Amino acid sequence: MSLRATNLDRLDGGSFDVLIIGGGINGAVSAAALASGGAKVAVVDRGDFAGFTSMQSSNLVWGGFKYLENYEIGLVRHLCMSRNHLLKSYPANLKEIRFLATLDQHSPYPAWFAGMGALGYWLIGNGATKPPRALTRRQIKRADAAIDVSHARGGIEYSDAYIVDNDSRFTFGFVRSALNVGATCANYVEVTHAERRDGWWEASLRDTDSGAEYSARARVLINAGGPFADELNREHGITTRHRVVLSKGVHLIVPRIARSERVLAFFDDTQRLFYVIPMGLRSVIGTTDERVDSPHTEVTPEDVEFLLGQINARLTLSTPLTVEDVISTRCGVRPLVVEATGPSVDAVDWTALSRKHAIESDAGKGHITIFGGKLTDCLNIGAEVCREAARLGVGLERDRHNWYGEPPAATRDEFFRQAKYMGLDRMRHHASFETLSTRLWRRYGLRAFAMLESIRDDPSMADDVVEDTEYVRAELFLSARTEMITKLDDFLRRRSKIALVRRHEDIRHAKGLDEACELLFGADAQRRHAEYFGDSDGSR
Repeated sequence: MSLRATNLDRLDGGSFDVLIIGGGINGAVSAAALASGGAKVAVVDRGDFAGFTSMQSSNLVWGGFKYLENYEIGLVRHLCMSRNHLLKSYPANLKEIRFLATLDQHSPYPAWFAGMGALGYWLIGNGATKPPRALTRRQIKRADAAIDVSHARGGIEYSDAYIVDNDSRFTFGFVRSALNVGATCANYVEVTHAERRDGWWEASLRDTDSGAEYSARARVLINAGGPFADELNREHGITTRHRVVLSKGVHLIVPRIARSERVLAFFDDTQRLFYVIPMGLRSVIGTTDERVDSPHTEVTPEDVEFLLGQINARLTLSTPLTVEDVISTRCGVRPLVVEATGPSVDAVDWTALSRKHAIESDAGKGHITIFGGKLTDCLNIGAEVCREAARLGVGLERDRHNWYGEPPAATRDEFFRQAKYMGLDRMRHHASFETLSTRLWRRYGLRAFAMLESIRDDPSMADDVVEDTEYVRAELFLSARTEMITKLDDFLRRRSKIALVRRHEDIRHAKGLDEACELLFGADAQRRHAEYFGDSDGSR
């Protein structure tokens, strides 16, 4: 029986302390934190884990430098401490990265003032990163020759952090942590109805992949629906003091255009910040900021034209970027928190809203809602949800902070000792940004030891399966057993970032894709392949 089937069996007819609706970052950290405290937890998502907002971020973990514009010093301090904590807890998965901001006529602030802000930002963050510095036009050009400095008034350089792989894989790490301590987790399961009866939430559920129906009950229901939080509360008869408004953000992934491992920051023609973020052999351009009413968004030709125009005007590229250079896109909404009784939606100045979160509970109905938030603040959200759940009567042990973070340094050193002894990195036959041992440890932690064993037994397990993707056979074997990959998109887009850095048609025709499907889905491989590529006749 597969891991997902086992969890579906545990879910059906089960009684839980907590049922979490939503498997994005908020639901994932809540599940990990509560389960580690001894609660009997179930978490479901009608799509894949991190399959909506939590897979559309910039991959940046930052303290909110731009929130200083609105004098939100307390929030910036809070987010900087969260960033520092994540950097310390995930040394392989998160890395410090320099931001190089070029200030031109579209910048709302002169270079000297921005430099003072960068210094204040660094001090607010306890000086935990490399110190900032002010830059002249010549220094900007020396730092990255691709930047057009002809209209620059100066610049600043400061540090924040980024996720080395991707946001959705990082989110799944918390789901995996929850599973490790006994939580019941199921993707592609939606709650079709939930009603409070005699101190229990009685929930009807449906498998959105197979159509099978289930039921479960829980003392406490947690709404971790992100941009769907208000909709879920209306369905369940919950009234809250907060609500969300939605802002659409778009990123374009193109061939590498910047020459340094920095995030390049600019102000666009509307005085909004946008970035060029390194992603291996690719660059990520974004993001936009557009008020929308629906969580379901898409990249429009106007979005692409705007971002390409902005970056072409600020870099000295040998050939300007065109639509043909766009390899893939990211498009998602930010759920921004406002007071429910405040101004109407149209009157809200959403451009001034920060990514703060709010957590509300209804003791009488045993209900918790998580509004807003961002990946940077995820550990605090997990801890706060535990406090609210305890207040609602969920018995929890003292938080030992063991539901997050990477294995200890001694365990890491032992993994690399074994990898070196068996010559793991010498098995690679092509150049890469990093060694195979580094990659396996970052992605899988303790589970990487099982890969070493499989590669010792069969060296072909260290071979790439899908060409030019840097995923070896041992990874797919392990992922098929331990990562609840139900559809091909789960692997290509969320457990990995293959679909972000390679064109759709290139993936379709990539050597080894058939084998990857067979390793992941067995007898169901052809159907999953056809489902992803839209081949209704199942042809490959």
